[in-house]
This record gives sequence, C-alpha cells and structure tokens, in this order.
Amino acid sequence: MAAVVSPSGILARFRRPIVGLVALSLLAACTRSVPSRPAPSSESSQTDPAPLITEAVVAAPEPALPPAPLTDAPDGKKLESAPASPPAAVAREQKAAAPAKGLGLSGVGVGGGGYGQGFGAGSGRLGGSQAMKAPVRGGVLAPRPAGTSAPIQRDAETNTESYAPIVDNPFLTVASQPLSTFSVDVDTASYSSSRRFLAEGSLPPKDAIRVEEWVNYFAYDYAKPTGNAPFAVSTEVTSCPWNAAHNLVRVGIKGQEMTVENVPPRNLVFLLDVSGSMMAADKLPLVKRGLSMMTDGLRPQDSIAIVVYAGNSGLVLPATSGRERGKILKALDGLEAGGSTNGGAGIALAYSVAQQQFKKGGINRVILATDGDFNVGTTSEGELTRLIEEKRKSGVFLTVLGFGTGSTKDSTMEMLADKGNGNYAYVDTLAEARKVLVREAGSTLVTIAKDVKLQVEMNPLKVASYKLIGYENRLLAKEDFNDDKKDAGEIGAGHTVTALYEIVPQGAPVAATAPPVGPLKYQAPGAPSAAANSGELMTVSVRYKQPQGDVSTKFSVVVADDSKPIEQASDDYRFAVAVANVALLLRGSPGVKQSSLDSARALAAGALGRDGHGDRREFLALVDEAKRLRGAQGALKTVAR
Repeated sequence: MAAVVSPSGILARFRRPIVGLVALSLLAACTRSVPSRPAPSSESSQTDPAPLITEAVVAAPEPALPPAPLTDAPDGKKLESAPASPPAAVAREQKAAAPAKGLGLSGVGVGGGGYGQGFGAGSGRLGGSQAMKAPVRGGVLAPRPAGTSAPIQRDAETNTESYAPIVDNPFLTVASQPLSTFSVDVDTASYSSSRRFLAEGSLPPKDAIRVEEWVNYFAYDYAKPTGNAPFAVSTEVTSCPWNAAHNLVRVGIKGQEMTVENVPPRNLVFLLDVSGSMMAADKLPLVKRGLSMMTDGLRPQDSIAIVVYAGNSGLVLPATSGRERGKILKALDGLEAGGSTNGGAGIALAYSVAQQQFKKGGINRVILATDGDFNVGTTSEGELTRLIEEKRKSGVFLTVLGFGTGSTKDSTMEMLADKGNGNYAYVDTLAEARKVLVREAGSTLVTIAKDVKLQVEMNPLKVASYKLIGYENRLLAKEDFNDDKKDAGEIGAGHTVTALYEIVPQGAPVAATAPPVGPLKYQAPGAPSAAANSGELMTVSVRYKQPQGDVSTKFSVVVADDSKPIEQASDDYRFAVAVANVALLLRGSPGVKQSSLDSARALAAGALGRDGHGDRREFLALVDEAKRLRGAQGALKTVAR
C-alpha cells in the first residue's frame, strides 16, 4: 500500500530547498534591476533614511576596503595604500573642505585597528594639508561611513548649560572673624557670558553672574608698581551707594606692564575641541577666526602647535615658527567639527606637546577652546581636577576660552582654568575674541606672579562687620594664606584686579550677619592691641610667587580710615562700584534695595573716563537692555538654563 504523505510532511521535507530557491530568485531579481547603487545626489542625501552614526560604534563587521593607489602626503612623501574612495556625497564634502592638494580627513566611527586605530567613534573632521599625527595607517583616517555626512541635528529646545551655584557672602563680625582671605581672580567669562544672554533677549541666570568677574572685565588706571614687587596695591574708601549707613573699600592691584619687545618667546599649544557640539557658528568657526587674528602678532621666535580632540585626540600641526603664518592659518582653516568629546585625552596630549617644546624663561601655555561639554573618557570634575593639577607641575600654564550656547559647561571650564594656573574668558563675539587674544594678549599670556592671595585684617575699633563682594568661589581659610602648597590665582602683565568690601562702621546699625559662634569655655575674647588705636581701618597683605618659583613673598599696605562721599571718588572707583551694583541687582542679592538699575547706570555714566575701546559705553547699553527685559517681565526673572 502506498504511503500517504500529508501536506505538512511535504512542506517539512522541502522547506529549506524552497526557501533557498526563493532567496536566490529574489537576489537575482534585485541584481538584474539594480546593477549598482548610484551615488546619492545633493537633494536625495538630505532624505536618505540611513541612520546617523555619531557616537556609537556599529557592532556588525565592516566590509574590507579594497586597496587604492598610493596617495601623496602633505609633506610630499608617499603614504601607504589609502582606503577606497568614499561614497560620492562624502567625497564631495571632503573635497570642498580640503585644498587642491592634501588630504581631507574625516571623523570616523570604526574604532580600533586598521585605518581608524586609536580614534574610536566620532573624531572631528579635518580638511587641509596637515595630516593628523596619530597611530593611524598611512597617516589617513578611514572615510566616514555612508549616511553620516549630514551634520548632527540637535533639538533647539535642548539646553544643558551648567553653572556652579553661588551663595552671596554674608556679613562677618570682626570680633569673631577679623581676617578675610581669598585668591585673586582675573577671569572675565561671567561678564561676556551674561552679555550674551542679554543680547539674546533674556536675563542671565543668577549663578552665571560672578560679581568679581564683571568688575574685573574692565581695565582701570591704578598706580603702577615702583618697587621690586611685580604689582602695586592701591585703595580707596567711600560711602556705599546702596546703603547710606555703610562704607565701601576698594582694593586695586595693578600688574607690572611689559612692552612687546620684552615679551619672552612664546610656546603656545592650541587645544581645540572639534566634537559635534562645536559645530555651531558661534563655536568652532569663531574659534578659528579668533585664533587666526592672534597669529598676526606672532614673531619668528614664537611657536604654535595645534592639538584637536573629539572621540580621541590628535596632533594637527606640530610646533611651527611664527614666521610660517600661512602654514598655521591653513591648519586652522581646515578644522571641522563632529563626534563625541574626550577632553581628558586632548589635555594630556597638549601638555605633552608643550613640554616637548618647553622654552626656559619663555611663555609656555596651552590655550584650550571648548564649550566644556566633555562626555567621553575623563569627564568628572574630580578626575579633570587631578589631571590638571598634575599637569601644571610641568610649568605649563593654561588659558581656557569658552564658546557657544546650549551645551556650555561654565563650571567645568572655570575649574580647569583655576587648577591649571591660568585664566578663563568667554568669547561670544569676534570683537571679544579680538579683545582677549589680541588687545589683552600680554596680560592673558605673560604671567608675572602666581598663587597670589590676599588677606585683609579688619580693625575692630573701626569696623563692626564686613562683607567681601564676590569671590565666593575663591575664598580661602585663614591658614591657607601662609601655606605655600595652597594654589591660588595668577596675575599677568598689566592685569588689574579689583576687590570691594562693604564695611559696617562701629556704631552703625548692625547688618544681618552669619550666625555667631557661641562663647568659648576656655578662652576669653582677645583685647584690641595698641595698633588698633592708630586710626587705621584695615591692613591688606599680599602673598605671591614668581612664575617658576615655589616660595612666596609677602608685603602689606595699610588702609586709612578716611572715607569720603562716593561722588568725590575717582572715575575708576565709581565705575567699578556701578558694575558691581548692577551685577548684585541682577543676581537678586540681598542688601542692595536702596539702589536700582537706574541709579547704578547713572553712576557708571558719570564715570566713563578714558574709554578708548568703548567697553564702558557698551556696559551702559547692556544695563538699558537689562532694564527693558526686567520691565517686560514685570519682575526679576531669568530663563531656566
């Protein structure tokens, strides 16, 4: 009897052959209908459904790249076999970014081994004739995978800017805390960053306003040093415009100036963030323009190197003499952004390059340009702090330049500058780039004293309580003043540093102060010394080290109790007080209710003095904008950032 086979049995027996035949048929049909995939046009590339490959590395294996003819390197030497030509759209992009001769280098996401060895995912694109010096085969990187030529699109509403919290200094009673100790601060980032907010039509966040950086943004005509010290200290005492019962004391420091002819040879390493977050016009493009202007002042004895970092870091331009300005500009011009941000790796490489070219007795400095959005590798502030503290031992100083909006990490950039024996500026416009990198290059690059600390001792017979205005994140313990191991701020050639104290004289109504300390069981409060009857208001002591020294020097100046009406004060004094007043009002600080933006503006308008660059007049315009925004909102509010 013939066996009866069920339909399911037949299907089971022939399932695999049938599936295979169907697959082969479909493959043949596809091959006949589409001989080869045409290169996407500029229009179709915008709608290409292929997903963007940005920071993640695709797990699937990449097809092997066929060999290609040998390619000329920028230095004229022959390289090893270059990868096969990339897709047409990518090739056109690379060709547009690169000069007629040379290599267009594009960030890749292929990681380890082969052409992309050592770069991981998303390294920044580099166009131009300077090959990135890195452990990559043949000196070139693999082309970016298809579908990744479009720029990374970011949500316009996404805002990850961050600012360290600031709590206004309280009034302290002299009886219990007669010493005020802090590190100098020559940073100016807070002012230009706040200006950017106002220009965009919003009041700056409270924590973005650091009063001392607003005040120190402006130059003041303080007395110049005459002795052996690299700077001079001058003081002035007046009535307080926001509290008639109080006085104000200004402590001004003026750094020794230096002529261009006396500026030592410069060993500068530009450390540039070329990650995806730097694509915007106010980021990497502005960095390139600003640094290009800076190269105008280079001399043959100066050298420039360029290090970039994204997924990893690379040397774009080795140390190059200032006489080869064209070569430097060509390297800058070829930079493009894309990828993730491994700031720690870039910092380590930049310091290594600076140490290799170290100029004894010269200026050795890394200039970091970034938005601070580190998201790969060393990212925590603790790790970055330890990294920078270790690197500063090399004698290489650090300048941090912040750029852009939306992802700005102000707190990280400020911390890096503080720990790296340097300064922090925020560049919001091309004019600001010129101010920082051209106009004030001497003071920002030539350090004349490091670890500069101030300690002010109040006379208990003259001062009941006091408050240091600003410098909240620069406060030091009183014991730190004599501790040479304690890091502090740096002063550059021609720098001015201003500190303001609000003083409650003895007999005046007591201001709200910090909670008092309970009476001691085993000690009685000390009695005033004979010096307290001298009529002195306070003594200002300064400690500093030579730029390459390890032992500090101290000197002191006495402030007499000779307060006068603020109307009789110098232009510099009144303008600095007006700037501080506006910053305190915009911060919503307590204790300034007797003043207003109108009264502060009037004080500033009458104290413009010599304003050769228009910085003070611009401040008046910013106050006007702040008044408009404040009035439009009906109350002092800020955009949530």
